[in-house]
Amino acid sequence: MTQSRTHNCNELRLADAGKQVTLVGWFENIRKVSKNLGFVILRDFYGTTQIVIETEEMMAVIDSVNKESTISVTGEVRERSSKNTELPTGEIEVVPTKIEILGKCTHNELPFEINRSKEADENTRLKYRYLDLRNPDVKSKIILRSKIVAELRASMIAHDFMEITTPILTCSSPEGARDYLVPARNHPGKFYALPQAPQQFKQILMASGFDRYFQIAPCFRDEDARADRSPGEFYQLDMEMAFASQEDVFAVIEDVLPPIFAKYGVYNTASTAPFVRIPYLESMDKYGSDKPDLRIDLVLQDATEVMADCGFGPFEGNVVKAIVVDNLTATRKQIDAMIAEVEVATAQKTYWFKLDENGEIVGGIAKFLQERKQAVIDALGLKPGDFVGLAAGPLLVAQKTAGVFRKLLGAAAEGHMKKDCYEFCWIVDFPMYEIGEESGELEFCHNPFSMPQGGMDALKNQEPLDILAYQYDLVCNGVELSSGAIRNHDPEIMIEAFKLVGLGEDDVKAKFPAMYNAFTYGAPPHGGIAPGVDRMIMLIAGEESIREIIPFPMNKNAQDIMMDAPATVEQKQLDDVHIAIVMPKED
Repeated sequence: MTQSRTHNCNELRLADAGKQVTLVGWFENIRKVSKNLGFVILRDFYGTTQIVIETEEMMAVIDSVNKESTISVTGEVRERSSKNTELPTGEIEVVPTKIEILGKCTHNELPFEINRSKEADENTRLKYRYLDLRNPDVKSKIILRSKIVAELRASMIAHDFMEITTPILTCSSPEGARDYLVPARNHPGKFYALPQAPQQFKQILMASGFDRYFQIAPCFRDEDARADRSPGEFYQLDMEMAFASQEDVFAVIEDVLPPIFAKYGVYNTASTAPFVRIPYLESMDKYGSDKPDLRIDLVLQDATEVMADCGFGPFEGNVVKAIVVDNLTATRKQIDAMIAEVEVATAQKTYWFKLDENGEIVGGIAKFLQERKQAVIDALGLKPGDFVGLAAGPLLVAQKTAGVFRKLLGAAAEGHMKKDCYEFCWIVDFPMYEIGEESGELEFCHNPFSMPQGGMDALKNQEPLDILAYQYDLVCNGVELSSGAIRNHDPEIMIEAFKLVGLGEDDVKAKFPAMYNAFTYGAPPHGGIAPGVDRMIMLIAGEESIREIIPFPMNKNAQDIMMDAPATVEQKQLDDVHIAIVMPKED
């Protein structure tokens, strides 16, 4: 212990009775019995200890300060007459001979009760995050984060990876999100960018002769918040391997992650190697998602043919996907609530019917199916009591809508979802290219640094939308933890890949000069991945919001309301970096 204390507030036991001790911590609470008798709870980082006030002199000291002040207590340990078996220190108490005030809390009222801070409004919690973190439950998530990061680091080193830090100030790079830009004072009109990922640097390290690299990498993206995504900054377990195949990358991750999930997770079982591999197109067809929750055993069925020309307008000319569920005991109100939830998530409507115990189609769109009842039963393999959820639209729309419905039905129906486990899978064989939703033109599907399957021959002779890439996603319980790829290390193949999206050799050299030039000096085949540390810890801790496992998170509007960031700066600071502010015009 430090000189200011002999023990912490979670350390003393009955065997310590009779000892003279000094404890320090926060004055959490007092139960006052009389003017010279009271029971104080002293709390530090480690736990709590009861302090018994038995003199008016000691009571006067306690009465002089507010709760959450920091104090030092020197006194004798004795056995408690009324023990608390739920506390590690519940068999003892300390009778003080001296109480010293170390740091006064000058506020009579706190913004929330410390041990119930999670019940407060989120913005209030974030504004007073230093108080929120005093809550042992909130603090425990940050302690958990520290332990997991330390274990990830140790495991990667044990797998012969070298930890190397890469620059924070770098150049803007097309990673798929908006950059955070930093003006360069000595280079007017030019900007650094905070890295969206260390992508180019880690690939250059492979070309530099390093064999296995990793870091717990900070990444910066100017994007909106979600429950599983923090705006602004996040951390990832970034790794890259030289002379590596896709299976080499998989083998490392399958060895590193499951033991950590099983050791620290709210569920103590996790998938073991090898994880299930699911091609992207198969995943969309079976699960309606490229991040399927494999704890749910329901799969999508194609009902397009059997539903064609049934007279129900939304099905006409569209793909129809069905989810068949037994053991669904939901009421009509609960079914309507699920359908409404799907519509909120997808902006698409869903439909349903049941096969009752008499073998009759009832409920929902049943009236449109009576004339083809047996064909529907045969096509979907129905048995009495089955519920059928339906989604319709163009192929991708129908798949994604049915995928959301599947997750809700899996959670609602008895026996269709394993609750207490972590189910990992790899989504593989992503398309190299796609048609951009906004541009309507050919774009890279995942990232421009992936090796196309089939190499140069595929780029020259296949239809672009048919080309697959050595790209893969790591998914756990329906949450995408990471994307990765075997990289395109061949400059000629790289130039050909970019030609298909309208960028020539000069564009490649201009956008990625260092990496392109490094590859022209002989680069090894290499690949990697970067699982999101924040998302992993959120899953391990069983939290619904990623902000619960980040020490100082921003709110949903990308504001740090504790530090008041972003904030205005002085004109001189703007002048130094040659920046003029042009405010948007009001409507």
